[in-house]
Amino acid sequence: MEKDARVVLLGEDIGKLGGVFRVTEGLQKDFGEDRVIDTPLAEAGIVGTAIGMALRGYRPVVEIQFDGFVYPAFDHIVSQVAKLHSRSLGTVRMPMVIRIPFGGGIGAVEHHSESNETYFAHTAGLRVVACSNPHDAHWMIRQAVESDDPVIFYEPKRRYWDKGEVGEAPDGDLGSARVVREGDDVTLLAYGPMVKTCLQAATAAEEDGRSLEVVDLRSLSPLDTGAVLASARKTGRVVVVHEASTFLGIGAELSAMLTEEAFYELEAPVLRVGGYNVPYPPSRLEEEFLPDLDRVLDAVDRSLAY
Repeated sequence: MEKDARVVLLGEDIGKLGGVFRVTEGLQKDFGEDRVIDTPLAEAGIVGTAIGMALRGYRPVVEIQFDGFVYPAFDHIVSQVAKLHSRSLGTVRMPMVIRIPFGGGIGAVEHHSESNETYFAHTAGLRVVACSNPHDAHWMIRQAVESDDPVIFYEPKRRYWDKGEVGEAPDGDLGSARVVREGDDVTLLAYGPMVKTCLQAATAAEEDGRSLEVVDLRSLSPLDTGAVLASARKTGRVVVVHEASTFLGIGAELSAMLTEEAFYELEAPVLRVGGYNVPYPPSRLEEEFLPDLDRVLDAVDRSLAY
């Protein structure tokens, strides 16, 4: 915001309150109410306004307060935000970011713990990314705001309070995956909140003499297929982990891609660990719904048994 006066923030309670997760705390005081705008409770209106601002040369950053609140704006996002660049034959840009806290694990009520990234990853014209650690949270949001493409920026809400070092430069461009732990036996592909879970699983597996490689996808659309294929060919076994339902999820796309591109180099089928194909449960049951260390390690056992 200091670098580019065209960057404007819009969202519910992001100004005086600093957002429900305090991500924007202090920004309205620093940049004023004209650049950090508290909006009405109307997601369609927020995103529709941001579209107009982007058309007029601004770089709006929209906050959707919780993942399950994005649906009133869904038509705007998939029908306008994603398509205006193509529809105008490249003459119109949509340099806007839609920030969405996503995933469960915080004991929230209904519509506050969903993983709806596949809806947007399926839509051509949108970049869809998910950070998993403080370093990427810092650098990826900067890259997203500077991008001329519309970016759906997923932030794992149960990782907001994680602490970590922030380096001097980003780890690759916005569309790149990153190997966050080297290994030889099985590749774990994850993003957002599940990266930490997979790292914990890899540490636990090491006690049994198993070497797990963990790849943080970071970008869901486009996928960094080169990095994914390189890791899969190295280990010969792949487990994909995400909180969203495995039915038609990101794991399904990765499984299909790996089967098409690396079938003869795989030692076992690509396995998926994810949420069940049911509506997100009440908070007292969410630990039964969400993938955990034990479910990841069970999938590793099954992969190695082939």
